[in-house]
Amino acid sequence: MRDFRDAKAMAQTLRETLNARSIALTVSESLELVARLFGFADWNVLAARIRSAEQAGSGRSNEESTKTDAADQLRSKTKEIQLPQAMLDRYAGTYQFHSAVFTVTREQDHLSARLSGQSSVPYYPVGETEFVGREIDVTLRFILGPDGMPTGVILRQHGNDHAMQRINATVAQELERAIESRMSARSANPGTEAALRRLIESIASGQPNYGEMSVDLAEATRKQLPRLQPGLAEMGPIKSIEFLGVGAQGQDVYSVWHQGGAASHWHITLGSDGTIISAFVTPGP
Repeated sequence: MRDFRDAKAMAQTLRETLNARSIALTVSESLELVARLFGFADWNVLAARIRSAEQAGSGRSNEESTKTDAADQLRSKTKEIQLPQAMLDRYAGTYQFHSAVFTVTREQDHLSARLSGQSSVPYYPVGETEFVGREIDVTLRFILGPDGMPTGVILRQHGNDHAMQRINATVAQELERAIESRMSARSANPGTEAALRRLIESIASGQPNYGEMSVDLAEATRKQLPRLQPGLAEMGPIKSIEFLGVGAQGQDVYSVWHQGGAASHWHITLGSDGTIISAFVTPGP
């Protein structure tokens, strides 16, 4: 039985489930909705209640508390700066995020960015090439070419880096149309179900096949393996896998049922060579 301390996991499950059904919901919108479901005025009130409960209980170790506090202090010390509009304009454009599009625009004194199927999020400069979100723990760092124009951007979230290459408008439109077509047809990419089964079984055994993953996914899996492996092992062998649909960023979404009766939702994206370039799990029903 979940309580208010599971709010973030519930918000993520809600957002991804709705996205799989072509209903876009931002991170902040899902958090606010869950806060209201628990009877709190807004997410800030609920977040304060969660922190209070975690500090009073034994659910968070001293090491985790120290890491969280250090991260909060670092963000609070980060000072926003002003950049000329001409400098901001050069970052505007489209970047490829797996099979989706990350669109960056200039909004007066800051940037605004939107991933396929999601609402725009404002990012404010803290350096000539680095921008931070005020409400979300995300940073953007642009990579410049010899001519000073960006060739890509690195998005950092939850300690993981996601590199995105700059693409032109034609390529971006083709990617967006491909996602819309697959969402409408509810068609899974060939090989994703088999790849997902191999991924889950290898993680549960404690021996992930990193050679089958992209560099970014392999790095994230190594970091999260101590947490992922025990949970998946406890669920038991896979009983069945059900395709739910195509997510707003073009990922295939599955429900995975285990012999112990537990379930989880997985999002997975394959590259053209069959490499797993993106995969993440959210709690099941």
